[in-house]
Amino acid sequence: MPDIIRLLPDSVANQIAAGEVIQRPASVVKELMENAIDSGASNLSVIIRDAGKTMVQVTDNGCGMSVTDARMAFERHSTSKIARAEDLFAIHTLGFRGEALASIAAVSEVVLKTRRTEDEVGTMLEISGSAVKNQEPVSCPAGSIFIVKNLFFNVPARRKFLKTQSIELKHSINEFIHVALTRPSVHFTLIHNDNEIYNLPPGNIKQRIIGIFGKGINQNLIPLKTETSIIEITGFIGTPDSARKTFGEQFFFVNGRYMRHPYFHKAILEAYEAVLPAGAVPSYFIYFNTRPESIDINIHPTKTEIKFEEERSVFQILMSTVREALGKHNMVPALDFDITGVIDIPVFNKDQEVKIPEIQINPEFNPFTNDSSRLPGKDTSFHRDTVKNWERLYEGTRQTDDKSGHDFNTLIDTGKAVLISKLIQFKNRYIMVPVKSGLMVVDQKRAHEKILFEKYLDTLQTHKGLAQQELFPTSIELNAADHTTMMDLLDDFTQLGFDIRDLGNNNIVINGFPADVEQIEPKSMIECFLEEYKQCQSDIKVKARERLALSMARASSISYQKVLSDIEMRDLIDSLFTCSNPGQLPDGKIVFTIFASEEIERRFNR
Repeated sequence: MPDIIRLLPDSVANQIAAGEVIQRPASVVKELMENAIDSGASNLSVIIRDAGKTMVQVTDNGCGMSVTDARMAFERHSTSKIARAEDLFAIHTLGFRGEALASIAAVSEVVLKTRRTEDEVGTMLEISGSAVKNQEPVSCPAGSIFIVKNLFFNVPARRKFLKTQSIELKHSINEFIHVALTRPSVHFTLIHNDNEIYNLPPGNIKQRIIGIFGKGINQNLIPLKTETSIIEITGFIGTPDSARKTFGEQFFFVNGRYMRHPYFHKAILEAYEAVLPAGAVPSYFIYFNTRPESIDINIHPTKTEIKFEEERSVFQILMSTVREALGKHNMVPALDFDITGVIDIPVFNKDQEVKIPEIQINPEFNPFTNDSSRLPGKDTSFHRDTVKNWERLYEGTRQTDDKSGHDFNTLIDTGKAVLISKLIQFKNRYIMVPVKSGLMVVDQKRAHEKILFEKYLDTLQTHKGLAQQELFPTSIELNAADHTTMMDLLDDFTQLGFDIRDLGNNNIVINGFPADVEQIEPKSMIECFLEEYKQCQSDIKVKARERLALSMARASSISYQKVLSDIEMRDLIDSLFTCSNPGQLPDGKIVFTIFASEEIERRFNR
């Protein structure tokens, strides 16, 4: 039997390695930006075309490379960062494995122009699918220019699985943000299809956060700072009322490197536990500074998962730091005692005789008798005939339905349920409706979502939305990722009856709303829509047009706390049952449920 074990060719091995490091255009953006930072750049520009599928270009003014270094940089495991195994435990740079450039060159066409400050002439290197096509002298500025074209041109199966342009661009923007937030002293620029998305001048951390997420975030930032022998923590957290339902503004950094850490995220949530709205996620920008040997950054190819030597201690320190910051800014409940005057606190005198406290008891007391003198001098007896006019407590609790002639009692449950004819609104969340087979309970918000969803979906399909012009147009500043999403959906919004225009610099203006949409605050509605749209994107059961209609329905539907009149409840129920499949939303959530009469009777006959 012949031998079956063989060495893979370098081209195949490089493509396999590239699959671990380069997953999409955003991976190229990340690796090239990190290399630029390691080169000492103070000015870094990223230019993307077609969300990176066509081209990613990263230009920096760093140290540049010599002719030999430029060629060696594309060999696997070639690096200037480490020389021995021990160096892995003292890493201060972002890159160190020497896999990034080799992986990129294996699945794309790369052009590198680079020059050191002390050299008069630079070097140009052209590589395609790991094969060097050309290397020659060139005139270029000091630093490096990496141009990556036609990503996955030689791996069509990988290119086929790339997402839409808006999704791939969003991933690239996120990687850009991760690096930009670690180096506020560096000037960053991001351009997509000749449109400038970010231009971030040097500054401090807070200025960089505001530059990326907009001026509106400034009033929601709470500073963090603590220093221990284990770790130093700085940065900012968001106020509880600025928390959102989706992730997007949650960042951990350690020693200048972005990381994901679910365990530390749990510490944040526990610190916010008493003040965070249900289902919301707070914003945070938290920077850890610790000894390099106390962390391991070499456990994942993308270097975003990092192991801490003393995770439990860091967890407790982080949670305490966040709670302290919330307390200093009056974001957590405080004990408020209604006390007037000076509190007399007794002081123990060592010369004073200590007396055992005396407790007054009634030796004649018997809990099994009707004796009214349970305490000396106290008459705690209760007699129904001593309470006057007690019947007045129940006045108005009976009302007659003129149509049926039957009497109905309202539930005296601190106002949690109110009877309106045959419909009851329970806890301002559910509508209880008697039906032939039992008792139907309808989720009022989901019912309205279902009604609006079908209306918006019909409008998108028939293109019949009409805009009602606003007297005072509203301008809204978005972050780059949200602005990109809005631009992709602009035509669909127009079909729904919105008049939304792009003002540039991640700003939009709302000139008109659909004529039949309730007048709600435009900024809140757009922000709510974007949050709902992000949540729906992860649900593969919902198609693109349905996703937009469902997101709009959720953003403009009634809230759970809205008190509904009898007529409003009846209209809601009637409209719900004109919908197709009224019991379920397109994402699978139920709208109503029915408790069968038999089940109710069985519970009372136990």
